[in-house]
Amino acid sequence: MRLEVEVLATAEEIGRRAASVVLDELAAGRLRTLGVATGSSPEQVYAELAAAGARWDGVEVFALDEYVGLAPGHPQSYAAVVDREVREPLGLDASRVHVPDGGAEDLDAACAAYERALEERGVDVQLLGIGATGHIGFNEPGSPFSSRTRVVELTGRTVADNARFFDRPEDVPRRAVTQGVATIARARRHVLVAQGEGKADAVRAALEGEVSPECPASALRTFDDVLVLLDPAAASGLTERPAGPRRPRPVPAGAR
Repeated sequence: MRLEVEVLATAEEIGRRAASVVLDELAAGRLRTLGVATGSSPEQVYAELAAAGARWDGVEVFALDEYVGLAPGHPQSYAAVVDREVREPLGLDASRVHVPDGGAEDLDAACAAYERALEERGVDVQLLGIGATGHIGFNEPGSPFSSRTRVVELTGRTVADNARFFDRPEDVPRRAVTQGVATIARARRHVLVAQGEGKADAVRAALEGEVSPECPASALRTFDDVLVLLDPAAASGLTERPAGPRRPRPVPAGAR
């Protein structure tokens, strides 16, 4: 297992560093599938990937999650966000970009189909953010580390945090389809980016707290290959501020 933590001064530096991991895998012919996150944290990563002018022939993209119940084409659906922030800038064919179907009549069947597709393709590099509750994807506190793609209820904190993307607080969906913790864990490499003081508590819990479903992001410490990229504010809660690569604290055997 390898977990490295780096603190970089700006969002631009974080974006360049995260993009370099993806681009190195692409150049080496090892990137068949890229897992993408939404939200503000990875926006600079996608800008750097687009600016690189690389060819993405044959690469498939899988999103982590999607809201349940938004109208088709809603600008804040993650299908729309991935389309404008990832697919269009990178020039990807729409048939190679996959987002969970939060509007499916049979959500359980849609979740099972998405899980099968991920299992069949595998994910080479998974980009992640972290929520203030410690969620990765929309795996809120209490999500089992064995969880797979499913429908989840969002916490009040997550709903409040996401309200900035909607015209009215009551417009924010209360449910989502998300890849499970075990689904995310299957990726070969993970890159998590976090910025701002509002993420400091979650980052500290993930990297230095108990490895527990109460902080789903703490599962990162059981994954095979993880790079965590933080700005100084997001790293401010760590007891040992890393200047560069940092080894994780030991994980209890029962947490794996």
